[in-house]
Amino acid sequence: MDFAYDARTEELRATLLAFMDEYVHPAEVTAHEQRAQLASPWDTPQVVEDLKAEARRQGLWNLFLPDAEHGAGLTNLQYAPLAEITGRSPHLAPTALNCAAPDTGNMEALAQFGSDEQKKQWLQPLLAGEIRSAFAMTEPEVASSDATNIETRIERDGDDYVITGRKWYISGAMNPDCAIFIVMGKTDPGNADVRRQQSMVLVPRDTPGVEIRRAMQVYGYEDHSHGGHAEVVFHGARVPASNLIGEAGGGFAIAQARLGPGRIHHCMRLIGMAERAIELMCRRAVSRTAFGKPMAQQGVVQEWIADARVAVEQVRLLVLKTAWLMDTVGNRGAHTEIQAIKIATPRTVLDIIDKAIQLHGAGGVSQDFPLAELWASARTLRLADGPDEVHQRSLARRELKKYL
Repeated sequence: MDFAYDARTEELRATLLAFMDEYVHPAEVTAHEQRAQLASPWDTPQVVEDLKAEARRQGLWNLFLPDAEHGAGLTNLQYAPLAEITGRSPHLAPTALNCAAPDTGNMEALAQFGSDEQKKQWLQPLLAGEIRSAFAMTEPEVASSDATNIETRIERDGDDYVITGRKWYISGAMNPDCAIFIVMGKTDPGNADVRRQQSMVLVPRDTPGVEIRRAMQVYGYEDHSHGGHAEVVFHGARVPASNLIGEAGGGFAIAQARLGPGRIHHCMRLIGMAERAIELMCRRAVSRTAFGKPMAQQGVVQEWIADARVAVEQVRLLVLKTAWLMDTVGNRGAHTEIQAIKIATPRTVLDIIDKAIQLHGAGGVSQDFPLAELWASARTLRLADGPDEVHQRSLARRELKKYL
């Protein structure tokens, strides 16, 4: 692979870096202040809408979607350094660019598997940033790390499907702009092939029988900027059979197709989070004195900074290799590397942020710095989109298969 950024990527990087400095970073404090004045903490602050309008005006819109018909037409390799930049402000920048999960994965699923009518009704307003969406897969009653365990039922009744089940940690569902859920459940629980039991169906938020029960905290955060993570109960919610995405029994395959890009997008942004932590660590080190000399001259601090630089460069190269493989041999061909980055990147970045928190002392765990929120986000990504152990298990099997 060629490690140099092409001309289009360089141009977008320059535009995006300027956008971050001029608009996004100053808006971080403004967004918190405006949210405190809203009738509901889940409403969108005006500054976020202003950022979205400016990003769209500058052509920094839907950069994640390689489909030129619907998105920017960038390859994964082109998008990687751009997503990294947005990771420096993970609770604001991706939303500003219409590149935030779970909308990105939902748009990809609709673009790839949705019918023309589904694209018109739901994909187009998502692409325009007019609505938000949620992906309802995880359940509290089963080990959802094994997606075949899912118990929610999607039962055919004449020309309708009836959805019954309980989900939680449904990202974005607390946002009043969230208009549509992609719900994964079982349409054929008796199928001998456990990966053909599941389907995905579109459920509008205002469907009778859809209960947004409560917001779920993540390490004590409700993550208002993201639209929260909700517990959602479907009490026999009824939707037309035409709301089925793809074919009956195709839900597991759609989930895998959806999660591949999502996993690398998270890793791209994590690298940006690490870079911000390193920057904050260095600024803190040169501005504070302890035990008679600047902290930047303390040996242990220098070791932290050096190790952080080495570590982030390593995972960045692995992420870029994975992006290149996804572009050249497809997601299936990059399966091993996608799992490798999903294991390595959150762990690596979590350690870097942890050291930055340690260097900041009490300030590191306070609301005066972004480090505590960054840590919670990075730690959560050791669970989201498949826990470490699931990816390790699969990766080990692929390695051992060579010797069996």
